[in-house]
Amino acid sequence: MAKRKTDRQGLTDLTPLLRAAERFGAVRAKVIPAGSIAVGEWVRWKCQYGCGCYGTRLTCPPRSPTPESTRRALASYRRGILIEGGKRPVKEVVPDLEREVFLAGFHRAFGMASGPCRFCKQCNLDGPCRFPERARPAMEACGVDVFSTVRAAGWDLRVVRSESETPHYFGLVLVD
Repeated sequence: MAKRKTDRQGLTDLTPLLRAAERFGAVRAKVIPAGSIAVGEWVRWKCQYGCGCYGTRLTCPPRSPTPESTRRALASYRRGILIEGGKRPVKEVVPDLEREVFLAGFHRAFGMASGPCRFCKQCNLDGPCRFPERARPAMEACGVDVFSTVRAAGWDLRVVRSESETPHYFGLVLVD
């Protein structure tokens, strides 16, 4: 078994996983401390009072993890990989990257995408998810303040003010 390359803090070097994210279709990827992921109660209000998919998907509120649950989960992680989508939709890149992270030996890997799940035309709200290996909740559905998290990572993110501007979509895979 090959020895993992580690950094000065004794953490495994995630550079190969950043490259994998780009191969899967991310425009860019960056390792961020889990403590820099901002969570707010107000974020789910934006889903409830602003998104037509509220309550229509297993991955959306009120079925997605609550902000409090998200905070508790994040407290058990040290870092994650933040990705910006573009070449492929974030909701397709995140499960591919999550699997790659898992296969690299990080058994707690868990991904969050962006926006409502679209793997089914009609979500099976009365039963199990038809695509459990692919469907992941959006960061915002879990209460993650995407703007604050992306800005804390040193990336620029601005509100899209017109249809002529290009929106940017982000995802996150928690690592360890």
